[in-house]
Amino acid sequence: MTRAETCVVACADAWRGDGAVLAGSAGLIPGLGARLAQLTFAPELLVTDGEATLLRNGRAEGWLPYRAVFTMVAAGTRHVMMGARQLDRFGNQNISCIGPWERPNSQLLCVRGAPGNTVNHTVSYWVPRHSPRVFVERVDMVSGIGTDRNAHEIRVVVTDLAVLDFATPDRSMRLRSVHPGVTVDDVVAATGFTLTIPDRVPHTREPTGEEDELIRTLLDPAGAREREIR
Repeated sequence: MTRAETCVVACADAWRGDGAVLAGSAGLIPGLGARLAQLTFAPELLVTDGEATLLRNGRAEGWLPYRAVFTMVAAGTRHVMMGARQLDRFGNQNISCIGPWERPNSQLLCVRGAPGNTVNHTVSYWVPRHSPRVFVERVDMVSGIGTDRNAHEIRVVVTDLAVLDFATPDRSMRLRSVHPGVTVDDVVAATGFTLTIPDRVPHTREPTGEEDELIRTLLDPAGAREREIR
């Protein structure tokens, strides 16, 4: 099993128990995770090609025009795994700019759909390179709101090192699991704020034989997933 395959499974598990919701994803590994979930434990999950076609087993099964996505967003029947250039301890996300808003050092994506997503439905995050530059004490601009600003639900943050959640009394970030081969100290050193660390931190589960077979032979036979976390 590779680290990338563990990340695919961790992303898939983010949608566990959601029922018939629309899965959205930013990045290859979350997209593979959504498709893996649909193929195994979440057959009712709706997955798209990133545009307007609903997919099942890689084939078209329906049409979802862009206007209908807004209806699902407002109804809360969507769970999207977004990316983040910065995240703070409460899950406030920045994808807009680095540096002062009035005169940023780098202009990024603007806020895109982050405000509406975090207000209306469940959100998770995928961070392919866990580092103190991403996990910061204070984001330079809030694009998607965090738990301290009454986000609807931020379920998990999956990175190349660990899975994190917000299951704490003040809803700040907690280390849920570390990927095989990663230590708690590795995660602490790569995080720019103080995490809540349980007394026992388990390893993130690895793919089952069936899941690994699906990842390697059906979902990503070219192995592109390995390049996303390098």
